[in-house]
Amino acid sequence: MRVVIAGGHGKIARHLERRLAANGDEAVGIVRNKDHVADLRAVSAEPAVLDLEDAAVDEVAAVLDGADAAVFAAGAGPGSGVPRKETVDRGAAVLFADAAERAGVRRFVQVSAMGTDGPFDEDALGEVFAAYLRAKAAAEGDLRRRDLDWTILRPGRLTDDEATEMVQLAESTPRGDVPRDDVAAVLVALLSDDLAFRLTLELTSGNTPVAEAVSRL
Repeated sequence: MRVVIAGGHGKIARHLERRLAANGDEAVGIVRNKDHVADLRAVSAEPAVLDLEDAAVDEVAAVLDGADAAVFAAGAGPGSGVPRKETVDRGAAVLFADAAERAGVRRFVQVSAMGTDGPFDEDALGEVFAAYLRAKAAAEGDLRRRDLDWTILRPGRLTDDEATEMVQLAESTPRGDVPRDDVAAVLVALLSDDLAFRLTLELTSGNTPVAEAVSRL
């Protein structure tokens, strides 16, 4: 299986790339900074240097050509302001989905976030985080309108703890934490599954093994 990952240098993406390589699959990570190429090769991923804020759809489609699946795991990052929430968390996601359609890649998994159902109260959340959730919500809405085999995954609060391989995965779950490596484990399971299409799923740490949690869907 060849999987192209937008945001290929992100923490979730690098866990995902490592897991895919361990399974004998091929991971291609899209990065905008050529200095990150060595980090991707260190986890046996193929780097593709491309800036999704500036790239044309044909450039992205060329990277996706021949892929079995696309994973959008990019984000502007916690240090970015409101404008980049729009250009990355929404705009790059839309571009990546456009490119997947053009390249004929039907399987599309989008990493989103809990809280995208709103309300987006700037007084309670802060201007930047509210903008982030609005951008993620817009990207979700765009994907749901497409004729793709999509899955939207909304993790809880992300941590760098070691994976437990035990999760809670459903269309709605209570708020909670989840290690990034467990998010990657769920992504691998979703990519290997032919049933979890057109679902929006929430994910936190829990008491169910990853494979069982996905099979229950």
